[in-house]
Amino acid sequence: MLIMDAMELQQFRYAVALAEEESFTRAAARCFVVQSALSHQIKRLEDELGVSLFSRTSRRVELTAAGTAFVSAARVSLQYAERAGIDAAAAAGYIRGRLSVGVIPTVTAIDVSAALKAFRAAHPQVHIVLQVSGSDVLEPAIIRGEIDVAFLGLPETRQPRGVAWRDLGSDPLVAVVSHEHPFASRHEISLSDLASETFADFPTGTPARDESDLAFAAAGIHREVAFESMATDLTIDLVRQNLAVTLLPSRYAPNHQALVSLRIDDGPSRTEYLAWSNFNPSPATIAFLETIKKAQASS
Repeated sequence: MLIMDAMELQQFRYAVALAEEESFTRAAARCFVVQSALSHQIKRLEDELGVSLFSRTSRRVELTAAGTAFVSAARVSLQYAERAGIDAAAAAGYIRGRLSVGVIPTVTAIDVSAALKAFRAAHPQVHIVLQVSGSDVLEPAIIRGEIDVAFLGLPETRQPRGVAWRDLGSDPLVAVVSHEHPFASRHEISLSDLASETFADFPTGTPARDESDLAFAAAGIHREVAFESMATDLTIDLVRQNLAVTLLPSRYAPNHQALVSLRIDDGPSRTEYLAWSNFNPSPATIAFLETIKKAQASS
């Protein structure tokens, strides 16, 4: 029986790379070694295990049944080894590794760039991956372990589900219209005033869209949404061209001479949250949560 100490983690990495690349040449390039060295280590690993992990021809490399089982376990072992190194470094006051941060397009409760600057200054060895998407994508991604932490925006009637969260504050939605629009001379309107308008909004079913849909439905008002997009810059351009009106959080609404933001006296609000998984958060995640806590306290 092979004991774990006899296996080098590098052999695990080579085996995983070869399984994923299905080519000795590509796997060697990915691992920054010459092909002969990788081939030797794979053969050595197979000899130590007493089984063939890969079936080889001159054109193809495929996992055997034993190889499939081994590579699956090797991936887990590599993840644990990486995490052990990260935890040991964190215990010594040194945080490294990877941090995945999800951000909604209209986040306003926190200056995300400033928070990332502060975090980066304190933890320069952490590799940060940013994903900009809707809350309906980011929330389940946290649950699946694909994202470490995310900024969410949800209707005031709903809180995050299946994740740990912190309330970052609420913001009323305002109507944004072109300066050519008949409402441009007004300072305040109601939802009923907007009933006959053509809207640009987020896609149907997204939390950002629900904020508006729920408010109009509660008021018994049907509205026409002619343009749907997750790209807020494009939505704002459509409004600037007087093709539509839109609803946006007041702190996000652009301050531009071609646009006018109007308070809605019976309008909805959007609540922003910082969300993460409480299941074994990484040191980088914990440090980032602390960074946001400090940023929120100082704002």
